[in-house]
Amino acid sequence: MGISMQTKYGNIEISNEVIATVVGGATTEIFGVVGMASKNQIRDNLNEILKKENYARGVVVRQEEEAVAVDVFVVVSYGTKISEVSKNVQERVRYQLDTTLGVKANSVNVFVHGVKVMQDA
Repeated sequence: MGISMQTKYGNIEISNEVIATVVGGATTEIFGVVGMASKNQIRDNLNEILKKENYARGVVVRQEEEAVAVDVFVVVSYGTKISEVSKNVQERVRYQLDTTLGVKANSVNVFVHGVKVMQDA
């Protein structure tokens, strides 16, 4: 399932996988976000940070009338203010969905699945 938009040139279908990839890319650009976490850590048996090709496993997209609701599962860096990081993720995801895909987000929920201590090399 995905988003369907009607334009003067025809119909556009955007899959949830594409939306999740855009959301994952926008999320990992935020300072304080170490990476994406799997939404089903126990079932997937993943305690690691997801790579670019697996961003969809860390994002849940739900359709709501004319927009979407997005759940984002992240791992944040130790020492960052989680509320600020979460707010920045919400703003960035909304902006990226609107400018890149033309999709409005009714809500962007951020779930912090872990805190990682970053070691200086």
